[in-house]
Amino acid sequence: MVIVFAGPGVAGAIRNQFSQVMNTVDSGTDGDNFISAEEKAYREAMKTVAQKEAKNWTLDEQKAVTTDIAKNGTSSVAYTKAEAAMKAKTEWSVKLTNGQTMTYRIIGINHDDLADGSGKAGLTFLTTSTGISSRMNATRANAGGWEKSELRAKMNSGEIWNLMPADFQSKVKAVTKMTANKGDGSVGIPSADTPSVTTDKIFLLSTTEIYGNVQSDGTQYEFYKSKGVTTSNYSGASSYGQCWTRSVNPRGSNDFCYVVNIGSWSNSIADGPRDVCPAWCF
Repeated sequence: MVIVFAGPGVAGAIRNQFSQVMNTVDSGTDGDNFISAEEKAYREAMKTVAQKEAKNWTLDEQKAVTTDIAKNGTSSVAYTKAEAAMKAKTEWSVKLTNGQTMTYRIIGINHDDLADGSGKAGLTFLTTSTGISSRMNATRANAGGWEKSELRAKMNSGEIWNLMPADFQSKVKAVTKMTANKGDGSVGIPSADTPSVTTDKIFLLSTTEIYGNVQSDGTQYEFYKSKGVTTSNYSGASSYGQCWTRSVNPRGSNDFCYVVNIGSWSNSIADGPRDVCPAWCF
């Protein structure tokens, strides 16, 4: 056996190298010495996006922010700016295939469950313009609720979905929505009141997602919660139009709930037209 004694210079170099390794390990495997070139490029790109004013985020950047928040939560470099944009009601716009412009804003952060089971959608958006109008059903009935409604079919594969430009459609991710879908005046009856799940690309909000303290259709979105919105304190839910929700009238068989422009809610017959304010996740 041959034993080699390292001189002071070599020994010092070994100690320095060991120290560098330990420092990297202490900081976790996310240290720059351990990440790929692709990951480094991604992080730099996200830093650039996070440095921009949120109102100037492009559609691609909105998608990138959504993905990063889903991945990193509150540690995302864009989280604080996205949350501030939500609370400030910052709006973006997209041109529909009929030539009209649809405006929208953030209402939820890490709220909706992705339909593929991979986790949460980083951001949920809601339309703020009123260029889309439709009846809920062809007949004056709410049996089958949102799940069986004519409007849901239009929004997920029919004429309303087709209003969305191809670049927008390609970024939308389907989510699962909880809704009391029995309808026909049965909401409030324990055996019929259990929410069921639908998978939706674009969807309507429920009364619970807006006001928080009614029915059982999901949970209140972060924007409305931050504004303290309830059925008795509803100014934070005000809008430009009178938009359908996906919630049935719990005491009737003919109606769905809608949001009045001052923020309160009421009921409307299913075969009458109301504003449609789609929500979605990227």
